[in-house]
Amino acid sequence: MGKGLFLFWLVFYTWVLMEPSTAELPGFFSLDCGGSQSFFDEIGLYWTPDDQFAFGERANVSLANETRAPYTTLRYFPADDRKYCYTLNVTTRTRYLIRATFLYGNFDSNNVYPNFEISLGPTFWSKIVISNASTVEVRELIFLTSDPTISVCLSNATMGNPFISTLELRQIGASMYSTGFENQFYLSTSARINFGAESEEPVRYPDDPFDRIWESDSANYLVDVAAGTKKVSTQFLIDVNHDERPPQKVMQTAIVGTNGSLTYRFNLDGFPGNGWAYSYFAEIENLAPEDTRKFRMTFPGAPEISKPVVNIMDNASGKYRLHEIGFENLTLPFVFSFKFGRTIDSSKGPLLNAIEINKYVKKIDGSPDGGVIASIISPYTSAAWAQEGGDPCLPIPWTWVRCSSDSPPLIAAVKLSGQNLTGNIPSDITKLSGLVELRLDGNALTGSIPDLSSCMNLEIIHLENNQLTGELPSSLATLPKLKELYVQNNKLSGTVPSGLLNKKLNLNYTGNMGLHEGGKRGNRTKIIIGSSVGAAVLLAATIAFCFFIQKGKRNSKHDDNRQILPTQRLVSSLSNAPTENAHCFMLSEIEEATKKFEKKIGSGGFGDVFYGKLKDGREIAVKVLSNDSNQGKREFSNEVTLLSRIHHRNLVQLLGYCQEDGRNMLVYEFMHNGTLKEHLFGPLTRERNFNWIKRLEIAEDTARGIEYLHTGCVPAIIHRDLKSTNILLDSNLRAKVSDFGISKSQVDGVSHVSSAVRGTVGYLDPEYCISQESTDKNDVYSFGVILLELISGREAISNKSSSVNCRHIVQWARPHIESGDIQGIIDPNLREDYDVQSMRKIAEKALMCVQPNGHMRPSISEVLKEIQDALLIEREALAVREGLSDL
Repeated sequence: MGKGLFLFWLVFYTWVLMEPSTAELPGFFSLDCGGSQSFFDEIGLYWTPDDQFAFGERANVSLANETRAPYTTLRYFPADDRKYCYTLNVTTRTRYLIRATFLYGNFDSNNVYPNFEISLGPTFWSKIVISNASTVEVRELIFLTSDPTISVCLSNATMGNPFISTLELRQIGASMYSTGFENQFYLSTSARINFGAESEEPVRYPDDPFDRIWESDSANYLVDVAAGTKKVSTQFLIDVNHDERPPQKVMQTAIVGTNGSLTYRFNLDGFPGNGWAYSYFAEIENLAPEDTRKFRMTFPGAPEISKPVVNIMDNASGKYRLHEIGFENLTLPFVFSFKFGRTIDSSKGPLLNAIEINKYVKKIDGSPDGGVIASIISPYTSAAWAQEGGDPCLPIPWTWVRCSSDSPPLIAAVKLSGQNLTGNIPSDITKLSGLVELRLDGNALTGSIPDLSSCMNLEIIHLENNQLTGELPSSLATLPKLKELYVQNNKLSGTVPSGLLNKKLNLNYTGNMGLHEGGKRGNRTKIIIGSSVGAAVLLAATIAFCFFIQKGKRNSKHDDNRQILPTQRLVSSLSNAPTENAHCFMLSEIEEATKKFEKKIGSGGFGDVFYGKLKDGREIAVKVLSNDSNQGKREFSNEVTLLSRIHHRNLVQLLGYCQEDGRNMLVYEFMHNGTLKEHLFGPLTRERNFNWIKRLEIAEDTARGIEYLHTGCVPAIIHRDLKSTNILLDSNLRAKVSDFGISKSQVDGVSHVSSAVRGTVGYLDPEYCISQESTDKNDVYSFGVILLELISGREAISNKSSSVNCRHIVQWARPHIESGDIQGIIDPNLREDYDVQSMRKIAEKALMCVQPNGHMRPSISEVLKEIQDALLIEREALAVREGLSDL
């Protein structure tokens, strides 16, 4: 990345790290996001508010018991296509720990748990998935700087608003965490555990001079603890002057395996993958002269780690001295199990003070065009478009640029139409070698058009409606891919180069009084006329045409029928519904689009479904209600009512409806790849057998759609008919939930009571069948059945003749999962191409979803987080299996 980009912080946000004062510790910077004033916290750290930040909104957390000052406020940002960045000054070639924390605290009073991403410069850092309003999510990276600034960016919100509570920067010791890979990789903290801790409170500053957070083993989720494990401690000082320099307080406590072994098992966030792992030992017990403490570590699948004998006293050269055992490059699983076992010649069991595990995060190089684009926007520091931070292309591009798919990416498009640009066209634009599209129209640019011949990939140039002067450069004719050149309504003069006139392109140079054709013109250029006379004729024709169309509509023979069910009447039960979203199609439009219902693509209790294509090219699916279906008429009204007000990427979009000649039709976006059921059990199974990652992605998409219904809609919506038939797949195999005919709004959390049970056998919540009360936990049950279908490749109720196979999928799968026999329910078509840990997570969560009592089931947000964790495991495992690791 060019150094010019790193000066971009002057454009985006000038950080005042310290006023002339000794308040801030050297190498420390603590940012209170959403705060309004500086302060010292209870442990002596100095916090600075981010009130100079130009974007986002301040908010207070809604937790009465939250008293920690940095966590009482936060800053949140719009859930849009932009990324929002903090840019910090750092010292080059220096190692830092950066920590970002997130406490949701229901700051928006919506109880919609956000889901977004955080990046360090162009490098994706982590996905932030909030699953509890009162839990602080913490992300840490250890990295070696190469430039004078770093950018921390939030982006890609798929639920709720991106937000941040604190951002902390800590300079650490020169030799600490040094690896042979730090120029290519960051270290992401996965575990830092203080064994034998005397309380559940973590150890950090001032006990740790570098303010690392050492979690107490009693507060961590540690299982499989060996019998005979006990805590020991000392008040004597420990010599910790060694590589990673763990704090005295951490090393003064430990656990000892009095029966000869220490065993633990815990989850490693972000794994499987390659990691850095260190264990810390110090002899703190008073051993008798004849006593010895020798032990080995046993780590399944890594015999080279299990061989060395640990003798703390000898290795550390005495008592109360630190001894480290570290491995800079280990392939670690998600579920980490280890054992320290006493050797046969040892009288004392193993001892462990602390352990630290970090995952390698591949450092991504930013766009080489970063410095160029920074110089282009430098005159416009106050403009909103110029204040997007971080790399212009990665991990997501700025909203006004488009980037290539190269690695590293080049800027392919600059789109700054109507942004009040002044002065000359920046000459640095000519340095963008990958530029394909340049749009600077509608500004107040002056001066001449620069020589763009170095941008050999340019296809589209829009410079119209400025105040450009000088001649039209002949060098433009040398651009081999140029298709559009618009320079009308400027102050250009001279002759249009013959090379442009003889080139096959759309050219518009009208409105330049001093610019005219010179010489002979070929027949290839399409000249776009833009004179005032032509514009007047075009305007008159347009008005006449519109008048004719409107008159024709008023005289249409279908006009009376089209007024039977106007949108505003249809959604009258929801006063806040955006009625304009339910477009009313004419029957003639539907007939033309479907070629008079030529291609039938599906059918059901509602009626038949037909394929169509609108004039604008959009492909549609038209669901036609059977005339004799009273239930269908109710469902028709219900679906238009609901889908008029809800929109989400994982819900099938309702484009409109049609009511003419006594017919009721719903018009949806067309989903190219049919239903999930067809791919799991139907004819499409033979054409495309989904692997486990794809099945997890489908589950994630579906859960996102349901989560939006449950938490993103006011009032919340219960689908009531979730099943694999109602999960549709688009052209990119992304899943969307469909069929809202029997869905219900849940007003203020009140259950809906119905006199008739609605839904599909096999997916129906048995509790709902008894109580007839609809709650969001009905949907969770149905989704649990779908998860079991994805795992097993079996239908909810099998059609096979065997009485065993005809059992309900929940009855069949439950004993397997409860006994730990996950393999017994896995679809043989998956061919062991999966990580058993991710499979186990989903199977166990599916079993939670189908608990008999609704209050025992998780929320859909909790299920979504588990799916995302499983996906992370699978993607990391896939990289390992395919040998994609760069280490």
